[in-house]
Amino acid sequence: MVTLSELARKLEKGEATSLSLVTQYLETIENSDDPNAPVFLALDRDRALADAQRVDDLRAEGKSPSPLAGIPISIKALFDVEGLVTTAGSTILKSAAPARQDAEIVKRLRAAGLIILGHTNMTEFAYSGLGINPHYGTPANPADPTTQSIPGGSSSGAAVSVARNMAAAAIGTDTGGSCRIPAALCGLTGFKPTASRVPLNGAYPLSKSLDSIGPIGASVECCALLDAIMAGDQPAAPDQVKPSKLKLAVLVNYVTDDVEAEVSHAFSVAIDRLADAGVTIEEIRLEDLDRLPELNARGGIVAHEALIVHQELLASSAELYDPRVSVRIEKALQQEPGEYERLLNIRQEMIKAANSATAPYDAVIFPTTPFVAPTLTELEDEQAYGRANLLALRNPTVANFLDRCAISIPIPVGGGMPVGMNLMGSHGGDRSLLGIAHSAEAILRG
Repeated sequence: MVTLSELARKLEKGEATSLSLVTQYLETIENSDDPNAPVFLALDRDRALADAQRVDDLRAEGKSPSPLAGIPISIKALFDVEGLVTTAGSTILKSAAPARQDAEIVKRLRAAGLIILGHTNMTEFAYSGLGINPHYGTPANPADPTTQSIPGGSSSGAAVSVARNMAAAAIGTDTGGSCRIPAALCGLTGFKPTASRVPLNGAYPLSKSLDSIGPIGASVECCALLDAIMAGDQPAAPDQVKPSKLKLAVLVNYVTDDVEAEVSHAFSVAIDRLADAGVTIEEIRLEDLDRLPELNARGGIVAHEALIVHQELLASSAELYDPRVSVRIEKALQQEPGEYERLLNIRQEMIKAANSATAPYDAVIFPTTPFVAPTLTELEDEQAYGRANLLALRNPTVANFLDRCAISIPIPVGGGMPVGMNLMGSHGGDRSLLGIAHSAEAILRG
């Protein structure tokens, strides 16, 4: 996979044009995307080609809007893209009118000269960590497509578009791990910013309290560059931190149950490499996290807020929902009066306690998911699906619940399916975390 910086250098040196890049990516999509399990739900071909030519003309005049101008990326299908229907991975919205304007982050990306190729596949309404979509089909995990393993979700097509070189990078959302899970399972990097960092205007909501928008790319630097643009900043690579200056906490409760041997081994190798490089590693326990299963027993905060979003659609079109999605939303109907408000208060108490416990550390680390990607066949059984979904979401959701930034980076151990390491930073410490992750990435890659 090529990085954004590598593509930017080619464009700057005249070794490639935006039009040639966009044409190349579109040809890859059109020649290799499976209509029965598509990576893209919609292409914006004509607009992409026109925008590419416009950027090339600006570059020739010395007026390139940013270093990343002309680079083609993909956008998750829950973002408004002018002229495309925002389906959010559902057939219910397929007949809706096309978006009349871009989502705010799409406007910012276009202003920087990024080229939007189209909408990527996703779990219906972003409500699963596995990436399975029964309506449009599920793209196979590129790490081993012969096994038909899941890509992870909900930003499934986003990750696969990058892993299969159908886009240089992708934009997804992360309410409980939806950028980091597919990144981890597909061998990529996925970043979840502090929720308030990037505006949500024009994104189909799941949970107003936990939704965030993040990039998926080939490296930490790729994610940092796109995050900066979406946050309204100038794109800049993250600063690396000297390993001897880093103090990381390994979370040893809640996220460590039911971890597969392959993941445990890879994570241990990663810890050893970091320690050997001079990083201070200590263990930490956040006992409050053990309360999360009980707090989410009736859907928690997400289901309550999702039910508000979906109430009318469920009343008119419940039979058109993926039942694995609707059943999770409707869990909120079981909640007692005042439960939602109580959960919000408990969340704030847990945030305060976690902030105090983790204050001495630069980041908290743990496996992004406790397993490598299972096959679609293994998840046909409803009980197996339910267990896998809970496990997929369990670890990454910690950062969303605690209102922090987090990033998943690959652990390159060779052989087997990809494994990710989650680094969780502090609220608002996004650029700092990206610098830490940049350093960790360099150490792990050797």
